Amino acid sequence: MSSFGHDRFPQLLRAEWTRFRSARGWALAMAASVLVTVSLGLLVAGGARTTCVTGKGEGPCPAPLVGPDGTAVRDKYYFVHQPLKGNGSITARVSDMTGQVRLPDAVPGVRNVQEGVVPWAKAGLLVRQSLQQGTPYAAVMLTGAHGVRMQYNYTHDVPGGPHNGPQWLRLTRSGDTVTGYESDDGKTWTEVSTVELTGLPETVEIGLFATSPGALWDMAKAFAQATATFDRITVQGANGSWRRDDVGVSLESDGRTPHHPGGVVESGDKLIVTGGGDIGPATVEGGLRADLMLIGGAIGLIPVLVGAVTFVTADRRRGLFGTSPPVALLAAKAVVIGAVAFVTGLVTSGVVIPAGLAMLRANQNPIQPITLQTELRVIAGYAALTAAAAVLALGLAALVKRAVVAIGLAIALVVVPYLLATAGLAPWLLMITPAAGFAITQSVPTFAHVDVDPSLLGGYYPLPPWAGLAVTCGYAAIALGAAIAAGRRRS
Repeated sequence: MSSFGHDRFPQLLRAEWTRFRSARGWALAMAASVLVTVSLGLLVAGGARTTCVTGKGEGPCPAPLVGPDGTAVRDKYYFVHQPLKGNGSITARVSDMTGQVRLPDAVPGVRNVQEGVVPWAKAGLLVRQSLQQGTPYAAVMLTGAHGVRMQYNYTHDVPGGPHNGPQWLRLTRSGDTVTGYESDDGKTWTEVSTVELTGLPETVEIGLFATSPGALWDMAKAFAQATATFDRITVQGANGSWRRDDVGVSLESDGRTPHHPGGVVESGDKLIVTGGGDIGPATVEGGLRADLMLIGGAIGLIPVLVGAVTFVTADRRRGLFGTSPPVALLAAKAVVIGAVAFVTGLVTSGVVIPAGLAMLRANQNPIQPITLQTELRVIAGYAALTAAAAVLALGLAALVKRAVVAIGLAIALVVVPYLLATAGLAPWLLMITPAAGFAITQSVPTFAHVDVDPSLLGGYYPLPPWAGLAVTCGYAAIALGAAIAAGRRRS
């Protein structure tokens, strides 16, 4: 069968659009997609009730703490510090680093706390604008399993040497410029990084700190703390006495007793500092994420995939073409189903994201900060994912003879990997299958210096948003291209 000419393509396009909108079943499939995804998203939002224990007892959680760029952050550590007026530096050796980690209870009701440090436990030198949480800072540190790092303003992380034993550290301040150094012997120094902390006041706080995020298992974090021994301590530009602050420590329900307090012990020229918490992005603790409103998105795509497949196979059953549709006809179908699916996804995400966030706020849940740009990317990105998935399904339908086989393949490639990743199983599938496109809905970035549970419920996507969508579009282009090539051969 010969293909239609390019001059007839607009006519084909209008004919396929008329055919699509005149068939009640296909319209109902798109409506079902919207209904399923929106209903599941609003069900999640309406049922979410987050409470916290504060000094006033149990009640609504406070709004997330935000850093200089508006990201939700954690800012909890033990700080031994002095005020530094103008330029100066601090040098110290981290001669030892230990800790405690609470593991799952071996005996029910008996706490299982063992010696050890988690990979992102931190101890080192810190300069910051003030003790107020969320303010700009820079730190050079030794970590539990990631060597020396230079971190600043919560979201930025620069690797140094892969040291896990005793290490000399130095932090210098010159105006708004802060530089971190490391050394094996205190004589030969290597720069880790230099950062600009715009607007630093003349007087800052500079000193030693220790902190440790919780041990991670079963999508939750449990208690952990780090203890670091500092010696060979020298400070230039500050000559006051050491001040001690357990920054961000939470209180028990009585409002007075610190929960997992840190501390410092002086032993000769040594300072032994213990702290728990973290200084960095709050990927889980920062509140509920906008992309959770699309938790039913994969299920909602099933009617779209079915509609895209039957958009091809219905013509085959009616004998309008042989085993493969003409090239121009297939292209017209791809444009129509892609456009309809895009609008379907746009309506879905455009309703469930704002409505779901409004319900979460109404129920006094803390919500991860989200910029308008990110919210628009999530909304439009889900629409683009829906369109790409529909074109992929259409290409599969043109390649195989049976509708049920094409539908099964589409669901296996797009829906199943997403469901497995949501359960924390085989998250790597979101790198190599068309389900990678769900990364475009990620509303909170995945930070390399924060350990998270490798599941979608924990906010983990193995690919960045646009890279994930590119994988899905690549699969759709390959399937459609293969179907067009097959059609040309059969012509």
